[in-house]
Amino acid sequence: MTVRVRMAPSPTGFLHIGGVRTFLFNWLFARGQGGECLLRIENTDTSREVADSVAQIEESLRWLGIDWDGATRFQLDGADRCRAEAARLVAEDKAYEDDGAIRIRMPNEGVVAWDDAIKGRIEFPAEQLEDMVILRSDGRPVYNYASPVDDWVDGITHVIRGDDHVSNTPKQIVVLEALGAELPVYAHAPNVFGEDGKKLSKRHGAVSVGEFREAGYIASALMNFLALLGWAPDGETTIMSRDELIERFTLERVGSSPATFDYAKLDWMNGMYLRDLGADAYAETLVTFLREQGSEWDATRIREAAPIVQEKIGRLGEFADFAGFLFANVEPEPSLLDATVLTEAAIQLETVEPWDAATIEEQLKALCDRLEAKPKTVYLPIRVAVTGSRISPGLYESIELVGRDIALARLRHGASIAG
Repeated sequence: MTVRVRMAPSPTGFLHIGGVRTFLFNWLFARGQGGECLLRIENTDTSREVADSVAQIEESLRWLGIDWDGATRFQLDGADRCRAEAARLVAEDKAYEDDGAIRIRMPNEGVVAWDDAIKGRIEFPAEQLEDMVILRSDGRPVYNYASPVDDWVDGITHVIRGDDHVSNTPKQIVVLEALGAELPVYAHAPNVFGEDGKKLSKRHGAVSVGEFREAGYIASALMNFLALLGWAPDGETTIMSRDELIERFTLERVGSSPATFDYAKLDWMNGMYLRDLGADAYAETLVTFLREQGSEWDATRIREAAPIVQEKIGRLGEFADFAGFLFANVEPEPSLLDATVLTEAAIQLETVEPWDAATIEEQLKALCDRLEAKPKTVYLPIRVAVTGSRISPGLYESIELVGRDIALARLRHGASIAG
């Protein structure tokens, strides 16, 4: 059997990260099985459609590294087929007209059941299912009718979706059985909860792929992290490439318990990916990111700073706070400064040759000896004066990159405003 899955978001604004995780499961499964993955926009409820959201969905998926087969489909494009099949169901007495709408007959005894590839056997008592409208009085198909019809027409073999769709499944099974269609395999992935224990949704806690991108997460790290929300290959492996994820992903290893979106783990993982980049690749990634965010900082200067921040920051978005002192004036906190230390530091560094990190290190250690003070006592006011912060890249490297004239000027200014 050739595997074919579909990703079916509704165009209701941004594509939130919980939905992207479900998309990823579909894509990993299809690619691992040598199958196809379709993108279908569930736009039966046109009143909810948001302008430009389809383009946002496509761009988010492409950036993350998720592709799809063929052109993007739209559910309303299949409305004529839905109307034709509804007329057939009425003719076969499997559906009936009701105030201009058409309802499908639900079973009134027994259960509607399926063997879920993730959750196991699920049964719904038929008595809980009311006859469902499948065509509105204006002829538009409802979601729970159009979706299974499209799955049938598109030859979908596996419907992999979020746990919140479990209640839709018995209705869609009844539709498919009435049509005489073969049922796909259903697999309902666990919900993704925020750190507050509540389900992520567009109304609660979920953010878009674009916001993660703007914060400085890189696509490969975000994909790796999302794949592990509810799935694990062996309970131990954490860092996996795109190809490794495809090769190892199976529905059998997807759990049924909710997954928690752990930002600390994502930051750690993103940092691992950034530190694994070669020096040149990291510098270019940093320059590209800053340009995307509208920064006009000098690209050569950014590349010079890249080596001293690569081991320090977990997100590219942290660069501005961490190394912004290289591109703009700083306003140090006077209470953290020491006039004596800063005056003596300026004297110590004034004639340093060559102006490089190694020589600066020698001179600052000599300053500590001369002042008979511990490095942490001497270095803090120097760091704050030069960088404007307690936290910065390596002190010696920072002073080297700032340059002699600016470094000395900041040390002297710091001495003049020390509290």
